[in-house]
Amino acid sequence: MGKNTLEQIQKMTHDELKEALMEMPELEKDEVIEEADLTIANLKLQYESLKNSYDQLKDEQESLNHKAMHSINTFQCAEGELYLRGIDEYGKDFQVCFDAYNFLDWIDTDQIQYIKEQIKKHIDSK
Repeated sequence: MGKNTLEQIQKMTHDELKEALMEMPELEKDEVIEEADLTIANLKLQYESLKNSYDQLKDEQESLNHKAMHSINTFQCAEGELYLRGIDEYGKDFQVCFDAYNFLDWIDTDQIQYIKEQIKKHIDSK
């Protein structure tokens, strides 16, 4: 028996209505709830996994954008590369490698003088 309109249902006899109801599929409440719970749990796990991946990528992105070298303990220039090595803000070894030619293009006498002026301003402000 297909879907009945309200008018058809109102015209049914008691026995016809009983028969129509018996033909309707039963919803097995416990199975539906269990399946929904599993789906929700699965979605929560997927969400946590994605959130952790996002947080990790965000942390990596932020750490790549800014890193502080608190002390320099090694300077080296070899094969066209300039290396500065020291300790980062977390007390771990940290190394930066520059293309030496590019470094010289950017850091010349004027930039060294500017750095000295900025350090002097910083010291004087304390």
